Amino acid sequence: MTLNLVLVLILLGGWFSGRLFHRLGLPSVLGMLICGLVIGLGGDQVWPTALIELEPFLKTFALVVILLRAGLGLQRSVLHRIGRTALAMAILPCLLEAGTLILILHVLWEFDWITAALTAFMLSAVSPAVVVPAMLRLSEQGFGKKHEVPTLVLAGASVDDVLAITLFSICLRGSITSDLHWAQAVWELPLAILLGLLPGIVIGLVLVYLFRRHREQVRATEKTLILLMSGLLLVQAGDFLHSAALLGVMAVGFLLLEYAEPIAHELSTKLSKIWVFAEITLFVLIGMKVDPGLALQAGPAAAAMLLAGLLARSTGVWIATAGSELSHQERLFCICAYLPKATVQAALGSVALTHGLEHGDTILALAVLSILLTAPLGLMAIRVGGPRLLDAPLNQGDSP
Repeated sequence: MTLNLVLVLILLGGWFSGRLFHRLGLPSVLGMLICGLVIGLGGDQVWPTALIELEPFLKTFALVVILLRAGLGLQRSVLHRIGRTALAMAILPCLLEAGTLILILHVLWEFDWITAALTAFMLSAVSPAVVVPAMLRLSEQGFGKKHEVPTLVLAGASVDDVLAITLFSICLRGSITSDLHWAQAVWELPLAILLGLLPGIVIGLVLVYLFRRHREQVRATEKTLILLMSGLLLVQAGDFLHSAALLGVMAVGFLLLEYAEPIAHELSTKLSKIWVFAEITLFVLIGMKVDPGLALQAGPAAAAMLLAGLLARSTGVWIATAGSELSHQERLFCICAYLPKATVQAALGSVALTHGLEHGDTILALAVLSILLTAPLGLMAIRVGGPRLLDAPLNQGDSP
């Protein structure tokens, strides 16, 4: 099968499946995932080598698009208002879920501590590609505006994801070199965050200067191209420096909104159109990586462990939002929004197996099962819970 034919199948099949599920009242992303699952039944051997080589770029591109959109949706005044709660949401749920999974994997599954931690952080990452678009959509529709719930989830989930990926990377290097010390991990984490943020801040300020100075000479489409390439370069630099580059990507969008708001809104509009292509590509590719047979191989014990992790995550969300302005219904929605896993698990699930680490096949099976369990559950929870648990848009009669 040629690359052209495969790409047409992915894009057209993903678009049609998404529209069909939307007409049925279900999340369109779920249709794209199932489309990918069906396409992937043929196995990797039927796909052209060019697609396998292109797949990491396509996934990274989609992730850059969605994180730039996330950054362009974070206003400093709103972050100042929800900052403490957003920070707690970024840290507590991830660490509680990962801690629970580490104990289960080590005590009951007999994983060594480093492999258990590597697996747990991979499984605990919430999916930005599911959460960010959903929160942006709810925010645009006016739901949860009173207490800025979509922005709270948007900020917390994005950093949650970066935290999990960074800790996974640290554990992976420790597994490969067999010389990880927990004291080393303690200082590597803030260093990775710093090395990820600084380039993003520098590039963000440079783009603010260039876009403001040449606003009329450079069209919005050209600005979008420059912005996307800057995001991809940041990710590439992050791979080289072992840094949390995704935070830098978000910082670029945040700075543009802070210092060049009219331009930021133009760019956000352009990115939302590009996301139509990126979303289909990302979720169909994720679905193609899902092997239902691996999920069955993991068994009921694996499902019970993942559900225990989700319970710990939900407890973390409830604790993180305690003492905030949020009502019980809004806190319950935050729990719903923190359920879906897909992007990181599809990207990192096979890493341990690729590096020849012990339990690599089991880790991949757990990643697949987490996608099958949490992606549909989380998608439906957000879809149903958003309008029912959040305060209605102002134009429906609510007071500000």
